[in-house]
Amino acid sequence: MKILNKTITLPRLIHFVKRKIKSFTQYSITIIKQFFLNYLIYKVITSNTRKKTLKERSVGISSDKKFLLKPDGTPFFWLGDTAWELFHKLNKEDAQLYLKNRANKGFTIIQAVVLAELGGLTVPNAYGHLPLINNNPSDPNPYYFKHVDFIVDEAEKAGLFIGMLPTWGDKVTNKNGGEQVIFNRGNAYEFGLFLGNRYKEKPIVWILGGDRNVYTKQENEVWTAMAKGLRKGDNGQHLISYHPQGGTTSYGMLRNEAILDFNMYQSGHNQRFNQVYRFAGFLCRVKPRKPFIDAEPAYEDIPVSFWEYYNWQNPDKSKTPILNADNTILDKSFFAKGFFTDYDVRIHAYWNFLSGACGYTYGANAIWQMFEKNGSYAIPCLTDWREAMELPGAKCLTHFRKIFELYPFEQLKPCQKIIANANNNDDYHIRTAMATDDSYILTYLSVGQHVTLKLKNNIYKAQWYNPRTGNSSPLHGTCTGKQTFTPLTSGINNDWLLILVKQKSN
Repeated sequence: MKILNKTITLPRLIHFVKRKIKSFTQYSITIIKQFFLNYLIYKVITSNTRKKTLKERSVGISSDKKFLLKPDGTPFFWLGDTAWELFHKLNKEDAQLYLKNRANKGFTIIQAVVLAELGGLTVPNAYGHLPLINNNPSDPNPYYFKHVDFIVDEAEKAGLFIGMLPTWGDKVTNKNGGEQVIFNRGNAYEFGLFLGNRYKEKPIVWILGGDRNVYTKQENEVWTAMAKGLRKGDNGQHLISYHPQGGTTSYGMLRNEAILDFNMYQSGHNQRFNQVYRFAGFLCRVKPRKPFIDAEPAYEDIPVSFWEYYNWQNPDKSKTPILNADNTILDKSFFAKGFFTDYDVRIHAYWNFLSGACGYTYGANAIWQMFEKNGSYAIPCLTDWREAMELPGAKCLTHFRKIFELYPFEQLKPCQKIIANANNNDDYHIRTAMATDDSYILTYLSVGQHVTLKLKNNIYKAQWYNPRTGNSSPLHGTCTGKQTFTPLTSGINNDWLLILVKQKSN
């Protein structure tokens, strides 16, 4: 036999074939080895990426139990906005508009309810869908939750967390009215499991409660079961807290205290110059110590003690306030105590943080209920929700966050003992806090009143910070010992923050 003009004998042919088979086998082994090596590398990378992704979407707690942590381990500044009806009322375009606005103003987390307060079981969402089939928590409506998914995803794109309430409290207890009670221990667990599993890889903080306290053993069992379902569903990835009714805290709300990772309180809407520092002082002392936030202080533009003038749970029994044709308030004098303003927002925000709180949730009356002009309302509004996004209180909180990140809030400790002058629990109340290493002191003066501080032998440089504008005015020279400071202006709506920065010794 001839191949390429060469005579090939049978032995030569056999040798040729054996050599090619050996070469092919070695090549195949190399290919197979490379394949498995690439596969292992892929698995390692994707596994690490998955773990990192889960971690990057979860808020944690500091080792001293005083503040929350971002996924990267740095302090998480909880600056919340109240959008209880977000999932229920807004369509996709409006939800995107709202979330973009809040992210641009420096908010970090949005509090919203899955089974909403205002007809959450009976009034469809913007696309005509109810959340549950036959009001059964064990049978969620997939079309409703596709919209919830969209909003959660959009929040994530905007860099926002969602403080997600599985349900408003009226679906668990009939105390204080509302919709029908639909939860028992069994379906509460199933609903928690469903939510936990569905949003386990999303930037979520779970919030139980929904403006209702726990009154009975059965209610305690329902909330406990729901919490267990959430934990099982998300593999314990996300923190859990509890939003209580006005004037109370979440501490001791559930019999198993370990269920709640951090505490909340609702300082409420009953008065100006509300003594929010009393809630904070209480939660600083309780054991075990946990981070805490004011999850519902007075909303901007809501009437002070509105329930004294308007039966919001049963409007038919109320004296109807005088409204414009578009259902906004025409006669503000109907609410004799007036309305909370940006001034109240600032007072409560600064008093909270200088008392040990690690978070503050803003609210606006039109936004929490997503009130549309010519639409229905729970509590009458001065504007619709779109106009309310530009209220001055929200803008002031941009300055608020800036100053507490420049002078890190996580290093502050309340330090009322350095205040030398009288300090009553009224509009003249003074709050002060000092860094743990004495490197800076922040003192908030709600009406621009003078303050005398005992600075010992430390030497400080002082400046005035205007919470309304974010501008600073440095004082000349240094200060030490017992020192009196007088703000640049005084009176209502003339609040100031005194900033003292410790100077190095020569």
